[in-house]
Amino acid sequence: MKIVFLLYEEMTALDFVGPHEILSRLPHVTSLRVAVKAGPIRTDSGLVLHADLSLSDAREADILVIPGAENATSLKTHPHILAWIRQIHQTTTWTTSVCTGSLILGASGILDGIKATTHWAAFERLHSYGIKPTRARVVEDGKIMTAAGVSAGIDMALVIASKVVGPEFAQTMQLALEYDPNPPYDTGSPEKAPKALKDKLARRMQSIFEK
Repeated sequence: MKIVFLLYEEMTALDFVGPHEILSRLPHVTSLRVAVKAGPIRTDSGLVLHADLSLSDAREADILVIPGAENATSLKTHPHILAWIRQIHQTTTWTTSVCTGSLILGASGILDGIKATTHWAAFERLHSYGIKPTRARVVEDGKIMTAAGVSAGIDMALVIASKVVGPEFAQTMQLALEYDPNPPYDTGSPEKAPKALKDKLARRMQSIFEK
């Protein structure tokens, strides 16, 4: 099984690292990190990742993972990347995204009429791509699987692991990672966060998304 992760400048590291930590450990898989050009990719937090292959070197995948970014919508100005996504999608068992990665899938045209989710602050932007916005941490529609904001990519990867190998393997991975969230603050969703805090963050993030 071949798993391909798209990397690009200013992407969000955890959107990639969370799912990669799980999916790269599935039995009998090859994990490939792909970018426009092979080499270093600087994320929005300054962490530098490495792409093994260029787009032209990756023509198929069983699982495609598209991470998000604050500037995810800027990829709509890169038609060669969107064309590559459409090409790979034709070969996949699952085409997936994390956070605003669904906006990139939307820009490629493959989510028209499909149920999908994204980061809460970008949720309404799904409409512009003909997507059916669905508020859930992980959303499946056929072979499309999308995860909500950033950390939800871990949940999505566990769902995929369960489908590929089985629930026991997925549960074992969750235990191995000690993925048992108990954060110091109960503000991890817009429904739980204080309104003033949510509104302030929403204004900041939406202004970034609009760039």
